[in-house]
Amino acid sequence: MSDHDYIKKLETMFKEEGFKVYYVELYADKDMRLERNKSENRLQHKPSKRNISESEARFIRLEEKYRLNSYEGEIKKENYIKMDNTHLTPLEVALMIKDTFNL
Repeated sequence: MSDHDYIKKLETMFKEEGFKVYYVELYADKDMRLERNKSENRLQHKPSKRNISESEARFIRLEEKYRLNSYEGEIKKENYIKMDNTHLTPLEVALMIKDTFNL
């Protein structure tokens, strides 16, 4: 099943239950993502990140092998935003999402 098919399946499942679906695509530059990969919160909650050198090597391999973000204009979903959170705190991002969708 493709990524798009999987997302469509999840969307349908929630909509059939009467829920609204919102899409938020976050992205940050590579250096920031590598830095965040070593944050206390990430290390505490994601055991796969605790071996930092192994985690960084995996990150680089995946970055080279896969496209991890959509192209501009590629996703044409209702209730969709794409946000660069490189220089934003989690709270700032959450408030922007809340404001964008009037939640």
